[in-house]
Amino acid sequence: MRHQKKTIKLGRTAEHRKALLANQVCSLIEHQRIKTTLAKAKAVRPLAERMVTLGKKGSLHARRTAFATLRHKDAVKKLFDDIAPRSTDRNGGYTRIIKLGRRQSDSAQMAFIEWVDAAVAAEEKPVEEKAKKKEKPEKPKAEKAEKAEPKQEEPKAEAKEEKADAGEETKKKRRWFGRKEDK
Repeated sequence: MRHQKKTIKLGRTAEHRKALLANQVCSLIEHQRIKTTLAKAKAVRPLAERMVTLGKKGSLHARRTAFATLRHKDAVKKLFDDIAPRSTDRNGGYTRIIKLGRRQSDSAQMAFIEWVDAAVAAEEKPVEEKAKKKEKPEKPKAEKAEKAEPKQEEPKAEAKEEKADAGEETKKKRRWFGRKEDK
């Protein structure tokens, strides 16, 4: 039986798993919301909540423990200055996991993990920028396609003339691309 074997392995060695989870928590602290696989989000949640608990204590020992775990000075500073004070009223449950759906490439279940007390997520702005970027490249592509079409029609007209000339002459002339024919 698997009693007291709570560690989610994620198919990694202990050192790799520890570094991955620390990086995920740092990204969560910095960006307030991250998109990852559901398994990683479930593995990150206990570590992130433990860091907020340390941040609420605010002691030097708690700060050093958080730094020893995360190894990122800016993330620890932001945790103690911004995230922990927002969560003083809560006794736990500082994060939420929102299931998204399956990733197209490998069908992995994706999810957002975010702070419960965070302000409205700033995910809407990049979507608008992406829509603007998509509209701009389409116009030049359509113009290029229109310019390319007349070039393709010209060789067809020349090929018809050559076939007519070839019928008159007994020898067939072969057309090699990139070479001009002698007439």
